[in-house]
Formats: sequence, structure tokens, C-alpha cells
Amino acid sequence: MDQSEIEALFTRADGQYLCARWGRAIAPVVFGVDEATLGVFKGAIEAVVTLAGHQMAETDPELGANLMVFFCQDWTELPEVPHLDQLVPDLGSLVARLQAADANQYRIFRFDEAGAIKAAFVFLRYDDHLAAVSADTLALSQAVQTILLWSDQAFQDMPPLAAVDGTTVLRPEIAGVIRAAYDPVMPAVARDASHALRLAARMTSVQ
Repeated sequence: MDQSEIEALFTRADGQYLCARWGRAIAPVVFGVDEATLGVFKGAIEAVVTLAGHQMAETDPELGANLMVFFCQDWTELPEVPHLDQLVPDLGSLVARLQAADANQYRIFRFDEAGAIKAAFVFLRYDDHLAAVSADTLALSQAVQTILLWSDQAFQDMPPLAAVDGTTVLRPEIAGVIRAAYDPVMPAVARDASHALRLAARMTSVQ
């Protein structure tokens, strides 16, 4: 990918460039699924974290779990989750917006004082569209979309995953962006588009 393609992945609808990675080890938990699906999700998260050269942990010292994935059949179930309203401000209005948009997924990120990701909340409404997606594909997709703070417009035209011989895999160019963003010499958060040029340079040097 060249600089302009990478820049588009982190340029939001308002024109702001913002790329952030996790500033702490990722401690995931998944609610609302069976043990088999739980293992698939944790395996996908671990695979993407390993790709990034980052770390996982059993618990986060501040939050316990800092990557929380919630499955539900209907958005109205979210306010019934104990203490979720303490983690997600204005939960009631969020549920109303998700219902109005007929959305089936939503992600919220929290950041530390430096601007790096410290927590992420993933909400998935198991509608017909998600039901048609395999657990492996859904898990890998969510892991990729939470490993970095991508643009709200990223992946609209081309998803981060591709099918190869019947198997869903992460597109190699997206994998390259993730590895480059987690290079120790790169900043944990960047708000200037010149950051995309540095990412492109690191991807080229690896290739």
C-alpha cells in the first residue's frame, strides 16, 4: 500500500487523521456465546496481537478486562447487563441510535492520557447478516478492527479480510499496516498524516 492508501485508513469523515494503538497488554472477555465460540474469538485476538508484536494478559490491573465483546439478540438487552452503564456513558441513547440505524455491530474505544488505546467495547447484534458469517471470520474481523483505531470510513470499499481457497485470511497489506503501526519506533498515537508516510516506509523496508 502507498502513503495515500494508508492515509485513507486513518482519515475520518471530518478529515482528521488519527491512528492509535494499544498502550497496554490486551485482556479480552466475550459475553453471550458458548465455550466453542469463546475459544474462536480468543484465538483470533491472540493471532492478531501476535502479528502486531503486542502482548496479551489474563487481567488488566485497572479494568480487569479491557477488550469486552458483547453478543446480543436485540439492542434492548444491553441496558440489562449489570454495570454496563458505568462503562459506557449514555448507554440508553446509544441503544436508541443503534436501533434507529438497524445496526448489527458497534465499537467504542477508551484512551489513556497519552492517547493510546486502553479499552475497547464491541457490541454485536446477532441478526441474519451476522448469522451468515462463520465464527472464525467474525472473530478475525473484530480482532483486526480493534487492534488499531481505524478511520470510521476504513474498509467500506474493501474489507480487511479475503477468502483464499475457501479460507478467510487477513489481507497481507492490512497485516503489514498493523505490524508497521506497532513497530517500537512508531508513536502510540499520531494525528498528523505524515505518519502514513512513515508506515508506508516501514512496510516497504520489511518487504
